[in-house]
Amino acid sequence: MLISLFLTFFKLGLFTFGGGYAMIANIRELVVEKNKWLDEEELLKVITIAESTPGPIAINMATYVGYKKKGVLGSFFATLGVVLPSLIIIYVISLFLDSFMANKYVAYAFSGIKCGVSFLIIKAGLTMLKKVEKKPLPLICFGAVFGLMIIFELFAVSISSVVLILSGGIIGIIAYALPLRKEETK
Repeated sequence: MLISLFLTFFKLGLFTFGGGYAMIANIRELVVEKNKWLDEEELLKVITIAESTPGPIAINMATYVGYKKKGVLGSFFATLGVVLPSLIIIYVISLFLDSFMANKYVAYAFSGIKCGVSFLIIKAGLTMLKKVEKKPLPLICFGAVFGLMIIFELFAVSISSVVLILSGGIIGIIAYALPLRKEETK
């Protein structure tokens, strides 16, 4: 199992470009569909937790999955697997960085990779959106955040994703926990 965790996340780290959000679709495919280490609902919870905690989302997800399957050793091997390819690639590229970036074919490749990464991020977002409860509050929050993102982009206003995540958490507590607490006291 430790080798399987390492190899699965090593493959993810090696062949997924664009960072954690681009990896979500691939993580889902390997962790939920192929290996059945998590179900869809648990994956959504892990994504939420991984996004809300410090550090890259892919590393946080690998650590969680590894821990769930094999405890501390599992989290170590899964995390090592997802980090090691980037470490090796970045080290090798740093040796040849100037000549590497000056190569027009590398520049062309990165243009194509950006398009592919954009698709993976949108795909992951749509997959998550399909799984969100179809109740008014989550849909209103999604619409509000989406609208704010567009407005902020158009007017070049920078806002931290942490602010949006914390705001969503506060809204969720107010909307769900407070009514439940009132019912419990009755």
